Amino acid sequence: MRRFQGILLILAGEGGTIRVEDETVLAIQNSNLSPTLSWAFYIAASVFYVLLGLSRINARRKAGLKAELFKLWLIKTISLVGVSGLAVFALNLERSNNRELVSLKGIPYVVPVILILLVIGTFVLGRTAFGRHIYAVGGNAEAARRAGINVKNIRIAAFVICSALSAIAGLLFASRQNSISPTTGGSSTLLYAVGAAVIGGTSLFGGKGKMRDAILGGLVVAVIDNGMGLLGYAAGIKFIVTGAVLLVSAGVDAVSRRGSAV
Repeated sequence: MRRFQGILLILAGEGGTIRVEDETVLAIQNSNLSPTLSWAFYIAASVFYVLLGLSRINARRKAGLKAELFKLWLIKTISLVGVSGLAVFALNLERSNNRELVSLKGIPYVVPVILILLVIGTFVLGRTAFGRHIYAVGGNAEAARRAGINVKNIRIAAFVICSALSAIAGLLFASRQNSISPTTGGSSTLLYAVGAAVIGGTSLFGGKGKMRDAILGGLVVAVIDNGMGLLGYAAGIKFIVTGAVLLVSAGVDAVSRRGSAV
């Protein structure tokens, strides 16, 4: 990571800043879908989620496996769709303080980007042999090797995927900041990256976690960072609170891991 920060220093110069002027890149974090497209996207995503859940339940029943209780699934699905609908309704309201200069309505473009990555990652991890191999290597590399899995190739592939996702995250960050500088990628980036995964439920010991865990953990970190910022707390207080939440999550993970091993 330090090497790439060194490359950034060479490109930007000491104390320099490079502005992002590409309109497509800037639009990712700074522009929104129209209210009509926002509702269309919400309906399409909701229908896809419902059909996917029904397909999963039917497939497990046909295979003679224990499926999730339908009433419980229905309650969770209705709750999620309802909360998402309220969020879309709120986002479609005018959020600009100066409507004459700029209008802020609709779902930000970054939301579909994150959801697409979530769907792809969830499918790869849950429905492919490659995804199962990643869990196996993360849980116990030696056992995976003895089972015939090429541990070295799986690890290389995992690092490549992580690097690609880091590049996407860097693109989103640059779009948000409208520029890059020598401080880009430093400070709390590593804390928030690790915290988002662990707080969401991903195990530090490997073999456990889902794509949605990182998304949920990221939402928690964002609420802490943005919420405490709006309340006027200093950066040090935000770091302390985020670190404390991360410490609790890691502790729970360690305890649960020890309990399952007994």
